[in-house]
Amino acid sequence: QVQLVESGGELVQAGGSLTLSCAASGRSFSAYAMAWFRQAPGKEREFVAAVSGGGVYTYYTDSMKGRFTISRDNAKNTVYLQMNNLEPEDTAVYYCAADRGQPGARKLDHYDYWGQGTQVTVYS
Repeated sequence: QVQLVESGGELVQAGGSLTLSCAASGRSFSAYAMAWFRQAPGKEREFVAAVSGGGVYTYYTDSMKGRFTISRDNAKNTVYLQMNNLEPEDTAVYYCAADRGQPGARKLDHYDYWGQGTQVTVYS
């Protein structure tokens, strides 16, 4: 069992940067593949990025690759999402998710654990 708590979402101007954090409780954090998803108003939740348990392998949606960077610190039981050059289209609730299976999965039902989400709003 793992519990996830996201933080770091806020109101930011277009072109700015933001780093989201997801703190995990429970044991064996490094055994979990982690991911970030987001859900904009009126849209389905979509995959953003994922990272393997050891942090070596990362996966991104093509449209976000180069602007977003996922990383993790297993000593702190935390996964991060660094977001640069933000656009109004990035406005969404951002969720982190965890799973003990293969890393890099892009489907929601692959993940067993979810956080409550953190709101990111980008204004022009």
